[in-house]
Amino acid sequence: MSQGNIIRNGRVAYFVRALRLPFISASVLPFVFGSMVSFPHVKAFPFTLGLAVVVFTHLSANLINDYADSKYGADWQDLRFYGFFGGSKLIQEQIFSQRFYAKMSLLFFLCSVLCAALLTIYLRTPVVPICYGICMFLAWAYSYKPLLLSYRALGEVVIFITFGPALVMGGYFIQTGIFPSVNSFLLSAPMGLLVAAILFANEVPDYASDMKAGKHTLVALTGPAKAYMGYYALVFFVFFFILLNIAVGNLGAFSFFSLACILFALRAGHILKVHYNDKLRLIESSRLTIMLQTTVSLVLILAVIV
Repeated sequence: MSQGNIIRNGRVAYFVRALRLPFISASVLPFVFGSMVSFPHVKAFPFTLGLAVVVFTHLSANLINDYADSKYGADWQDLRFYGFFGGSKLIQEQIFSQRFYAKMSLLFFLCSVLCAALLTIYLRTPVVPICYGICMFLAWAYSYKPLLLSYRALGEVVIFITFGPALVMGGYFIQTGIFPSVNSFLLSAPMGLLVAAILFANEVPDYASDMKAGKHTLVALTGPAKAYMGYYALVFFVFFFILLNIAVGNLGAFSFFSLACILFALRAGHILKVHYNDKLRLIESSRLTIMLQTTVSLVLILAVIV
């Protein structure tokens, strides 16, 4: 069946899987958080344009990541689809081709460029194209040659920057016109660390496949048996920065409710410690880390609104 017929025949689930659409909240929530810091003075039109830039850029990055991991061999080491890690496997299952992923990534990239251009015109500032250009460069350099940052144990650094300061400070700037800002950077730190923790948790089950493909992630530095220590360190700094933001007045008392979410991290860390070489059990640690990121983000969004 051709790729066009797959879509026309209603097998939309494959397309959603290729886009990794359920994980788009990892970028949407930090941007919304940064935008809502100025609540109730939120400008709807630039917010919508900024959100479109975020979504299209994230989708483009997802697609180019699958393309690159297929092209460079990482996703061919284990052909099973796990949902949370190891790629979409649609290239390996011969549902879509590498060329399809490349074309779709380019399409979403062009959509993000258009929205970024409109946002630049609306705000009349060079900050938007400069920051957008840096983020887009990092998104592609994360997966693709010549830099291949995710293959050089720099994936978490890129993820922290792009899902933390870039999104939160970007949303804050669109609403307030203030950039850079120490306060918005402090607010961005927990968000970036939460998404970095998702990546780190996903790298544990992918460790063996990644090493065979020459992909040296941060887990390669700790080893999978001790990766739980790195995971706990990331989570520690998430809540350290939340408490720091409360202490300096950036967040209100409602933010203390986010501390309850640490239960997700404790359970996920335990699974990483005990079952670090069991991919099926590690699905749960990845799921719990996504729940951690989602719930903490929602609590902090509510904290700046109420």
